[in-house]
Amino acid sequence: MYTSLLVLSYLFFFHRDVMTENASRKALQHRLWALFTFFFIPGLLMASWATRTPAIRDILSVSTAEMGVVLFGLSVGSMSGILSSGWLVKRFGARKVIRASMSFSVIGMVVLSLALWLASALLFAIGLALFGGSLGAGEVAMNIEGAEVEREMGKTVLPMMHGFYSFGTLVGAGIGMSVTAIGLAANWHILAAALVAIVPIMLAISAIPPGTGKDSAEEKARGKEGQPFWRDIQLLLIGVVVLAMAFAEGSANDWLPLLMVDGHGFSPTSGSLIYAGFTLGMTVGRFIGGWFIDRYSRVTVVRASALMGALGIGLIIFVDSAWVAGFSVILWGLGASLGFPLTISAASDTGPDAATRVSVVATTGYLAFLVGPPLLGFLGEHYGLRSAMLVVMGLVLIAALVARAVAKPAPETQAETC
Repeated sequence: MYTSLLVLSYLFFFHRDVMTENASRKALQHRLWALFTFFFIPGLLMASWATRTPAIRDILSVSTAEMGVVLFGLSVGSMSGILSSGWLVKRFGARKVIRASMSFSVIGMVVLSLALWLASALLFAIGLALFGGSLGAGEVAMNIEGAEVEREMGKTVLPMMHGFYSFGTLVGAGIGMSVTAIGLAANWHILAAALVAIVPIMLAISAIPPGTGKDSAEEKARGKEGQPFWRDIQLLLIGVVVLAMAFAEGSANDWLPLLMVDGHGFSPTSGSLIYAGFTLGMTVGRFIGGWFIDRYSRVTVVRASALMGALGIGLIIFVDSAWVAGFSVILWGLGASLGFPLTISAASDTGPDAATRVSVVATTGYLAFLVGPPLLGFLGEHYGLRSAMLVVMGLVLIAALVARAVAKPAPETQAETC
């Protein structure tokens, strides 16, 4: 009898533990897919207006240099958002920041559509600032949440999360190419993209638990200390890598369709198709990059990616061929694909206070979006967009030279910093 009671008790508690474990695993999977959604939607929205930049420029009646000033609104908003993101996450937690940032990104898209209705370059720049600010504010929150999911799952999933951003841009680019071909006005296209994003945001936010960022901030406030980031040479070199690779990614997002139309004589529809090739390279690189990272190393992958990206950009600059251009943008996308997620991972595990280090690296990456559009617009106006891309190629080559900065720490060193 006592044996039976012991067996029944064991089965009861074992079954309860299994049910709890299964429920926890299911919640973690929902959380993972919610983050996939929150990375996918910004990519979709970004591509929805980026593929229409030739039409947008014509509707707004601005020159190439003036278009660079309009795009500067995105840079200002993005930088403002990324600078405030750390404080917002510490104050409200990642979930609230993600929810607010996703909501304001939709509002920003509506403002962009309205600006095209009114043919107002100023209002379009304001819409880009709102859109960029929302994405910037959510950037650190989503990466901190993603790093926490990685830790709980015990496997690398952050590059795949960024892969869903690229997948979103790929889907958005495909839709942009299609609606450009059938002659749908850019204002209707952008408005439709905003409306489509509302329901997925509402459904996904429920899977994100509250308090992730707030907990880490409180732990830091209790006495976790580290050296100032400006004295951390490795972190600064990681910043150089992310600056270059984000510049390569951002320059394609801002200028690639226009580069193909003005620099290589493609039609607007073909320019959108070329942009889709770039996003395809980005998506493939981020979905398969984890295998290469585990098999080789972060340093090898960053260096190879940078050299591949530089090759693709160089071919676009120096070779006049539609087929070469189509192949080169895929190399460009593959080369730029792993820069941001790899540097985020490197920042989080190469020193103490991972949240602050991630914020610093993400902010450094966003500097590329701040200086990129006006700089390339100015150079493009005076020397042509193809020649302006020499700056991008040079920065990517520098990233290859300093790739050693992203090396994983030795196990004993990593244990000391945890």
